[in-house]
Amino acid sequence: MTRLAEGLVVHPERALLFIDEIHRFNKAQQDAVLPHVEQGIVTLIGATTENPSFEVNSALLSRSRVFVLQGLSEAHIRTIIERALHDQERGLGRLHVTYDDDALQQLAIYANGDARTALNVLELAVQSRQQQESAPAETPIHLTLTVIEEAMQHRALQYDKNGDQHYDTISALHKSIRGSDPDGGLYWLGRMLEAGEDPLYIVRRLIRIASEDVGMADPQALVICMAAQQAVHFVGLPEGNLALAQAVVYLATAPKSNALSTAYSLVQEDVQKTRNAPVPLHIRNAPTQLMKNLDYGKEYKYAHDYYKDMQIEDPERPPATQLQTYLPDELHNRRYYTPGFQGKEANIKKWLEKRRKGNE
Repeated sequence: MTRLAEGLVVHPERALLFIDEIHRFNKAQQDAVLPHVEQGIVTLIGATTENPSFEVNSALLSRSRVFVLQGLSEAHIRTIIERALHDQERGLGRLHVTYDDDALQQLAIYANGDARTALNVLELAVQSRQQQESAPAETPIHLTLTVIEEAMQHRALQYDKNGDQHYDTISALHKSIRGSDPDGGLYWLGRMLEAGEDPLYIVRRLIRIASEDVGMADPQALVICMAAQQAVHFVGLPEGNLALAQAVVYLATAPKSNALSTAYSLVQEDVQKTRNAPVPLHIRNAPTQLMKNLDYGKEYKYAHDYYKDMQIEDPERPPATQLQTYLPDELHNRRYYTPGFQGKEANIKKWLEKRRKGNE
C-alpha cells in the first residue's frame, strides 16, 4: 500500500474515479486530477453531454479514450416502454395498463432516443388516467395517443444552446440555404426556434449569409434580412417566426455568389502580408493650404465631371473606363472582386470588365 498523506492510504489496486458531468469542473480542478491519472493511481471515467474537445483539458483528453454514446433507436425505446408496462415488480404491470399501438409508437418518437424521457412521460400518462377515472386499482388503464400527447407537454428536443447541437444545427441551416434548399432551411430554422434558440442569434447568421453566400448576386437579400431583424425585435416571438421564415426562403431561392467573401479575404491577406502603402497623393484629403502645397489631392479627377464626356452605354451606370487609379502603386491593377455569373452580378461582371480594360 502507498501513503499519500497523513491518514490517506491507497491500496495497490488502482482506484476508479467516476466524474459525472466533468465539463462542470474548471481547468484547475481538472488539472488536479491529471497527475494521479499519469501516475496510474486512479482510472478516470468522465461523463459529459458536451463536446470534450472544448470542455476537457487537452492534457487530460490526450490520456483518455473517448467513447461517443448515441441516442437509442425508436425500436429500443419501444422495447423499454413495453417492458415497463409488463414488469410487475419494478414497472407498471400491476396496474393492468393497456394501450393503442400508435400511442406507444408516438411516445418512442417523442423521446428522441432518451429512455428516461419516455419512462417519465409514460408514468405521467398512467397517473393522469388514474386520477381521471378514480377507479379501483385492478381496473385496466387504457392509453391513447391523446393521453400520451397531453402527458408530453413539451417534446424532449435534442438541442443545447451552448453545445454541439447549437453549432451543428446553425451549420445545417447555413448549408441548406447555401445549397438553395428552402425546405431544409425551414426545417432547421424550426428546429432551433421550437427548441428556444434566441431568434436574434439566428438572424445574425442570416445577415451573414446574405453577404457571404448571396452577395451582389441579389443585394436585396441583405435588406430582407435586416427587415427580418427589425420585425423580430419589434414583434417578438411567435409572431416573428414568419419573418425569419421569409428571410430563409428568400436567401435559399436567391441567386448565389461568394465573390464578396472571396474579395474581402484577399483584401485581408494583402493588408496583413504587404506593406501598408500610403494613400496616393491624388486621392488624399487636402483641407489646408499646406497639404495642397504638398500635392495632396493634386490631379484628382472628380468623376462626375467626366461622365458627360465619356461613352456610357447606360446613363444610370458609371463610365465604362476608369478615370484614375485608387490603389497604392504597389497594388496597381490588383483585382479583389470578381463577380459571378448569377443574378445581378452577371450584369456587374460585364460592366466591370469594360471599366477595367480602360486602365490596363
